[in-house]
Amino acid sequence: MLEFTDTHCHIHEAIKTPGGDNFLFEKWQAAGITDPKILVQEAADAGVTKLLIVGNTLADSKLAADFVQGQPNCWATIGIHPHESAGHSSEEMLEEFAALAAKPKIVAIGECGLDYYYNHSPQATQREVFEFQLKLAQKHDLPLVFHVRDGNSSVEAAFEDFFAILDRFQGIRGVVHSFTANQDVLDKCLSRGLYIGLNGIMTFTKNDEQLAAAKAVPLSKLLLETDAPFLTPTPYRGTICQPKHVCATAEFLSNLRGESLQQLALATTHNAKALFTLD
Repeated sequence: MLEFTDTHCHIHEAIKTPGGDNFLFEKWQAAGITDPKILVQEAADAGVTKLLIVGNTLADSKLAADFVQGQPNCWATIGIHPHESAGHSSEEMLEEFAALAAKPKIVAIGECGLDYYYNHSPQATQREVFEFQLKLAQKHDLPLVFHVRDGNSSVEAAFEDFFAILDRFQGIRGVVHSFTANQDVLDKCLSRGLYIGLNGIMTFTKNDEQLAAAKAVPLSKLLLETDAPFLTPTPYRGTICQPKHVCATAEFLSNLRGESLQQLALATTHNAKALFTLD
């Protein structure tokens, strides 16, 4: 069986926990999923043998960190999503968050970055909290999982600010999660040594620039992800996204890029192990 890795999912939120993300919990509940361990097993049965459980808030990151302790094929990230920056900008909150980086099986910081599309948090606050997480990653020598989404106008260029901030920090490594930008942005990411995470969006997008960029990602810099429970790939649209659906995205990319499924599986699994130091 081919081995795949889902480098970005939020299955831990299927557990009802005080302070957790109620929206995600309710989304899993509506799909009849109450135990994330079932998702882990179904993924393994499909050949998705390693999962990265991604945190978005302080409470969410605590939940992710706790969940992976009992799962030999799961690891966690701790992150403050740009949407959540305003609620996590106090010194006390950031100190409590930073302490999580020393917990076992924490392999990355994020998802973190800039989102100028929704602006749920002020852009200045997003940048401040993003820089805090970059410093935390440097301190613990951890990679990062980046969320970057541009606004609706040229004056809201999240990637522009992202690169400007990133270039002030030495030794940063990581992945641009859910990449949907064009060749120009791709080139700027690759010139900084970043990995590129592709998910189910590629199976249903009608944007030729996105597909062209997906074809152009070097195999040595490609990672697969789901963002479960979001972004369900074709042919499973209309159902909740699960880590096992990495296989559908892999099949699509194999055809799009002209690579065998085995090549894609071997390379992306190797890349995930290398970036996140997975055992």
